[in-house]
Amino acid sequence: MMMRFSILALLLGGVFLWLFMRRVVGAPAGDNDRLAEVRRRVGPGLQADLKRAHLKAGAPVFLRLFKEERELELWLRDDMGGRYTLFKKWPVASYGAQGLGPKLQEGDGRAPEGFYHVAARQLNPKSQWHLAFNLGFPNALDKALGRSGSALMVHGGERSVGCYAMTDPVIELIYLLMDAALRGKRQDEIQVQCLPFRLSEARVARAEAEGNEWAAFWRNLKEGSDLFEQSKVPPLVGQRGGKYLFRRSDP
Repeated sequence: MMMRFSILALLLGGVFLWLFMRRVVGAPAGDNDRLAEVRRRVGPGLQADLKRAHLKAGAPVFLRLFKEERELELWLRDDMGGRYTLFKKWPVASYGAQGLGPKLQEGDGRAPEGFYHVAARQLNPKSQWHLAFNLGFPNALDKALGRSGSALMVHGGERSVGCYAMTDPVIELIYLLMDAALRGKRQDEIQVQCLPFRLSEARVARAEAEGNEWAAFWRNLKEGSDLFEQSKVPPLVGQRGGKYLFRRSDP
């Protein structure tokens, strides 16, 4: 009888110890194993690329997307000067078939344009599109203008009907750097500028001359884009009267 009691006590003790370790260390469960596998496989090469660029994982991140050029840029903050440095740019595989212009309503097949902010809660390591993050559409300006939509993402894969698809290998790199910045508590939110094209004066003036219905909206976006070009620090963003308001942010 005493032997059975001792064995039972040992078994119960082992169970309690296992549960305690799960709580302290954290249990990789289900699809979270996917992210762990990506870290093991991609991490060493990414670290080598960062070292060559004199940058570090965990540094604050800034993203720009350009529809017309089909490019995504990832910038990292340089600890020495506090300004952001372009780390890499990649082709956008797809952003839907509806072309330029902001997203207006659910199901219109158009990817958002505007200034968005991504917090840690918007990262999704369990996405059906490998890895993904939610842009946060509609933002405050979108809501003020009556725009609607949900689950607008930047994700893996090569197909999209209104999100930005980046392919699996590319989203792995983007996701790891965003996760490192947000998880490391050095950044609460990552600014993502979703732009119709590179907002040069000549390109915006061309849209105005052509009478494009979105020319005034793009002129407004250019204000924020120009502030980043001047300071290499993402601007502070607000909205009022149906327009974005921007303020320069210095290092």
